[in-house]
Amino acid sequence: MTDFFSTGFGIALLLAAQGLLVIGFVMISLLFLVYGDRKIWAAVQMRRGPNVVGPFGLLQTVADALKYVVKEIVVPAGSDRAVFFLAPMLSFVLAVLAWAVIPFNDTWVLSDINVAILFVFAVSSLEVYGVIMGGWASNSKYPFLGALRSAAQMISYEVSLGLIIIGVILSTGSMNFGDIVRAQDGDYGLFNWYWLPHFPMVFLFFISALAETNRPPFDLPEAESELVAGFMVEYSSTPYLLFMAGEYIAIFLMCALMSLLFFGGWLSPIPGLPDGALWMVGKMAVFFFMFAMVKAIVPRYRYDQLMRIGWKVFLPLSLGWVVVVAFLAKFEVLGGFWARWAIGG
Repeated sequence: MTDFFSTGFGIALLLAAQGLLVIGFVMISLLFLVYGDRKIWAAVQMRRGPNVVGPFGLLQTVADALKYVVKEIVVPAGSDRAVFFLAPMLSFVLAVLAWAVIPFNDTWVLSDINVAILFVFAVSSLEVYGVIMGGWASNSKYPFLGALRSAAQMISYEVSLGLIIIGVILSTGSMNFGDIVRAQDGDYGLFNWYWLPHFPMVFLFFISALAETNRPPFDLPEAESELVAGFMVEYSSTPYLLFMAGEYIAIFLMCALMSLLFFGGWLSPIPGLPDGALWMVGKMAVFFFMFAMVKAIVPRYRYDQLMRIGWKVFLPLSLGWVVVVAFLAKFEVLGGFWARWAIGG
């Protein structure tokens, strides 16, 4: 058996199995994310939420997915059919593809590459093309306007997200997620994690992640009161389901990035307790809860306010933080508090 897995076919089979395992985790998590999102929103509004299909309503998301799959696909008469169907597939595939470099434990990663952060940003940046293609191929003014909004919004907040992550890279000296987590390991548990030295940027990263994923209060591309459903207004059935699944998977990816970059990934918060993948998944669940609470309690921003915050507040702050961290790391202030590469972390 060992000899078989050293052959070309065996290696390909092993990689396929690992890929299916990661995709399975993401898709099963997606069911619970949608369920949790609806339950949290209902609790804030003092409603029950999903409670009919399955025990405690746990199978409601499955029922909704089946409903979308069996419904008729309505294609606008003047649309570009090829691009119309390619757009949701592109959004979904790219959202899943980014998980190839996300580690859940030490060595528990599908592809442990040295430029993992660049890979995630490259794939995430391409997701905007799915939105633009969907809005343009629909041959309607409302989806096209939603696509333009989304393109401007996603590009704007990718800049601040990138600059915030550069600060973490400067502290670590590596773009590998495993190295970033290991640099946060120490004798003081959660106080060794990057949330402390990069404290101001944690909030900017969280807010930028909301805007990057078109999440309330920054869901301007699909603002119901203005654009009905934004770039997805002409979509139905399975294509609409793919768009929504890609959006939730991207949100969960941002939760994973926050866990890895600032909160120790799979590391235990308390010294002495064993590290493991459960810590990673638990932290991601906590951050998704925060995403859901923001959706439930924060009113929607105006579009001009959204763009002003991105370009006039977040961009200068994140750029200034890069300069500050570079200075602190270069001179190893506080014994290398911002320079984990200098102290072998």
